[in-house]
Amino acid sequence: MAKKTADDDLLAPVTLAVGQEELLLDRAVQQVVAAARAADADTDVRDLNPDQLQPGTLAELTSPSLFAERKVVVVRDAQDLSADTVKDVKAYLGAPAEEITLVLLHAGGVKGKGLLDAARKAGAREVACPKMTKPADRLAFVRSEFRALGRSATPEACQALVDAIGSDLRELASAVTQLAADVEGTIDEAVVGRYYTGRAEASSFTVADRAVEGRTAEALEALRWSLATGVAPVMITSALAQGVRAIGKLAGARGGRPADLARELGMPPWKIDRVRQQMRGWTPDGVAVALRAVAEADAGVKGGGDDPEYALEKAVVTIARAARSRGRAQ
Repeated sequence: MAKKTADDDLLAPVTLAVGQEELLLDRAVQQVVAAARAADADTDVRDLNPDQLQPGTLAELTSPSLFAERKVVVVRDAQDLSADTVKDVKAYLGAPAEEITLVLLHAGGVKGKGLLDAARKAGAREVACPKMTKPADRLAFVRSEFRALGRSATPEACQALVDAIGSDLRELASAVTQLAADVEGTIDEAVVGRYYTGRAEASSFTVADRAVEGRTAEALEALRWSLATGVAPVMITSALAQGVRAIGKLAGARGGRPADLARELGMPPWKIDRVRQQMRGWTPDGVAVALRAVAEADAGVKGGGDDPEYALEKAVVTIARAARSRGRAQ
């Protein structure tokens, strides 16, 4: 969940959102825009990437208006701004305009650190949006999502949801919203199981499991059933990517107990045991081939191809073949 500074005035002259978690960055923007439009329904919102913010553009956008309109100017990937544009932004930070809120989205890190430091020195309201790489962070995120919706969920339910959905925060947030809307009373592990792990082979993770195990026919059957029952293609490509990456991570990890590997790789211990079973037929070349197949399928389902279903079928077949690459090489 995004962490904010103590001075959390959404209409502060400058908001600095720092991190690489896209959902949290988008939420930081949405909160500012919502507050601005609550104050003035006609608020003008300008959402810009570095290519659109040329030297002089910020001065033009923030110049006084005859109608004194409220405006929100969003600058994404601020770490990638040109040197001349950074000078413009730093100058603006010293004398921000009234009725205008500047929102800077910055990845953090060394690149563009001068702008980051300048915004902080100017007293910008700051929202931390760190990438959630640890299972414990994602679990805390799910709990906070339920609390924000005023709903109660058991610890076991929250863990089951993280295990079923994976690391994508947008999917986790969507799942929490769906459960909160559909289920009355406390949400428990049985409810999560019915929604996300008990859908008669319709889970995107079932497709991925069968594919990385080299079980082509079963993987294709699960894929067709998933699509027929409304599972979004993008969720299937996400599950395929997670499955293949897990194989690659564990193959390159040092040996050890599941609990130790779980901490090192950011997986629950039960998944370490499962992936160990799945990786028996894999080679490094097979992992590389499978990752390329997932990337092509992801492009295909996001508009890069004419037939998302064919793109998924092709990826599933390629991954299943890669899972048996060790046997073929011998």
